[in-house]
Amino acid sequence: MTRVGVIGCGFFAGNHLNAWKQLAGEGVELVAVCDMDAGKARAAAEAFGIAGVYGDGAAMLAAEKLDLVDIVTQVRSHKPLVELCLNAGVPTIVQKPFALSLDDCVAMRDLSARVGVPLAVHENFRFQAPLQLAKRILDSGEIGQANWARINFRTAHDIYTGQPYLRTEEKLVINDLGVHVLDVARFFLGEARHISAETQHRRTDIAGEDTATMLVRHEFGAVSVVECTYEARRLPDLFPQVLLELEGTRGSVVVKANYEVVVTADGAARTITAEPDVQPWMQQPWNVVQDSVVATCAHILKAYRAGEMPGVSAADNVKTIALCEAAYEAAEREVAVRPRG
Repeated sequence: MTRVGVIGCGFFAGNHLNAWKQLAGEGVELVAVCDMDAGKARAAAEAFGIAGVYGDGAAMLAAEKLDLVDIVTQVRSHKPLVELCLNAGVPTIVQKPFALSLDDCVAMRDLSARVGVPLAVHENFRFQAPLQLAKRILDSGEIGQANWARINFRTAHDIYTGQPYLRTEEKLVINDLGVHVLDVARFFLGEARHISAETQHRRTDIAGEDTATMLVRHEFGAVSVVECTYEARRLPDLFPQVLLELEGTRGSVVVKANYEVVVTADGAARTITAEPDVQPWMQQPWNVVQDSVVATCAHILKAYRAGEMPGVSAADNVKTIALCEAAYEAAEREVAVRPRG
């Protein structure tokens, strides 16, 4: 049995709590929750039948014998909480974005290596059902070697009501959303050689940029166009779907609206529907994200149990954060920038 504790009971944490409950059949026991807001912690404990309720992470770690901690808090709290858990010897997952600075991400990655305790980032977009299907098709060789992609997430969904702190973030859409789609670009095409970017501040009542259009040259010659915005005024609004066009030497995979996947290979095309799972706790249109949360948790759990590093390890996610940092620098300097590291 894997005993799990969750730190953070706010906006997105319900998806993690439901995911761990769904994995009970895989030998997961959700034993403790923690939040500085005592009311949120109690409410989560009551809703999910959890015995341990804490207002302080150190107290939870001291009182509970945990096999895994899942940190689902705002980004500014990530580093001290990760350090707390790793120094306590507990394998840890931290919500994206990993941190607001690459230096903090590297420090957490290095601490994990130094103390020998695994650390993963809950980067879940790559685990969305249609993207997983597209990756399996690519890995099968059916469309040949991938050489170009367009990944986009364009919406006007109100993200600010549930997460009001986003209004004051001076670096917004690349850190909050671009981190996901740039990770998808890496997932399909490999590491980046350099990136150029144009950002826009289309909404006047928020502090940061709400739109980014990025061009990535990958190490083996492939190119990706990566788009993200919270200000796309269009109907239907496909939130929270990720659209993908992936071209290879023999064909292509196109993830279209409503999980329709069109595969072209050697001059023939077929269409597959890659619907995400729908559990009683899931809600439209969030179910594609909620299903990916379950898949991410399951992937990390399996890796940890096998003594392996998951695909979304701290070491892997540092590369995505480096790409986000480079995108901001590229937009400011109006040049292509090679990511650090």
